[in-house]
Amino acid sequence: MEHYAMSQWLLFFYLYCFLGWVWESCYVSVRKHQWVNRGFLHGPLLPIYGSGAIIILWATLPVRGSIPLIFLLGMAAATVLEYCTGAAMEALFKVRYWDYSDKPFNLNGHICLFCSLGWGFFSVLLVKGIHPPIEALVLALPAILAEPAALVLTVAVTVDAVQSFNAAMDLRELLEKLTESNEDIRRIQKRLEVYSTFAQEEVREKLEKAARAKGELEEKLEELSRESQQRKLRRREALAQAIQSRREKKVALLDQLSGQLELCRQQMEKVSDTAAEAPEKLEEIAQALERIRRYRQRLTDAAAKAYRRSDRILRGNPTAKAGRYAEALEELRKLSQRRK
Repeated sequence: MEHYAMSQWLLFFYLYCFLGWVWESCYVSVRKHQWVNRGFLHGPLLPIYGSGAIIILWATLPVRGSIPLIFLLGMAAATVLEYCTGAAMEALFKVRYWDYSDKPFNLNGHICLFCSLGWGFFSVLLVKGIHPPIEALVLALPAILAEPAALVLTVAVTVDAVQSFNAAMDLRELLEKLTESNEDIRRIQKRLEVYSTFAQEEVREKLEKAARAKGELEEKLEELSRESQQRKLRRREALAQAIQSRREKKVALLDQLSGQLELCRQQMEKVSDTAAEAPEKLEEIAQALERIRRYRQRLTDAAAKAYRRSDRILRGNPTAKAGRYAEALEELRKLSQRRK
C-alpha cells in the first residue's frame, strides 16, 4: 500500500467516487421515493467519498494491522475532511449541501457524532474488506493502461468540475439577487403603508381597491399557470413556464406598487402647498419608483439558462440549505417542483 504510483492513487480515487455516488444516490432515492442523481458533479461521481477513502487509506497506513487504531484514525481523518469541505462549500456557494443541525452532538451542522462513528466503521470496512480486491484489480493493470486511464479520467472530471462550479456560482448569484429583490420589495411595501396614512381617504380607498385587484390577478395567474403546466409534456417546457409565471407575478406586483405610488404622489402634489412634509415625501416616492423600474427591468432580463442549471443542483441536493438566503432557495425549489 505504501508503494502506489500516482496513477494508481488516482484510479483508487475515481473508483471510490463512483461507489460513493452509487451508495448515496440509492440511499437518498429510497428515502425520497424517487430517483435522485446525488452530488455536485454532473457525472456519477461524489468526490467527498473518493477523498474520504483516500485520506482514510493514507491515515491508516502505519496501523493497518490494528482494527481499533484503523477505526480511530480513519474516523478522525474523514471527520476533519467532511467539516472542512462542508464549511468551504457553504462559504463559497452560500448553500449547505448537507446539514446535520437536527442531529445530536453536531458541530455547526457540518459534522455530527453519529456520522463520525459511521466513518470509523467505514474505515475498518474499507481497509479490511473493500480495498483489498480493488487494490488487486488496480495493481493488476499494466502501467501502459493505468496511466492513460488515469489521465483521461482526470481530464473528464476536471471539465465536469469546472461546469459544476459555474452552475453553483449561478445558483449563488440567483439566491443573492432574489433575496435582495424580496427584501427591497418588502421595504417598499412598508413605506407604502406610511404614505397611505399621509394621503387622504380617497387615495386609501384606491389603494385598497388596487390591493384587491392584485389578489384577484394573482389568483387568476396561479390558476392559468396550473392549467398551463398540466399541458406540458417535457421538463424544460414546464420549467420555462414556471419561470415565466414567477416573473409575471413579480412584475405584476411591481406594477401594482408603482401605480399605488403614483396615486400617492398625485394626491400629495395637490396638498404640497399646505403640508410641510409633502416635498420630502414626494422625493422619497420618486426614488421608490426608480428602484421599482430597475427591479422590473432586472426581472424581465433574467436568464432562463441560469435557472435550469440551478435546478439541476437543487434536484441533486434536496436537503440543501442557504442560511440568510433560505427564502430565495425555497422559491427556486418550488419552481423546480412545478415541472414534475
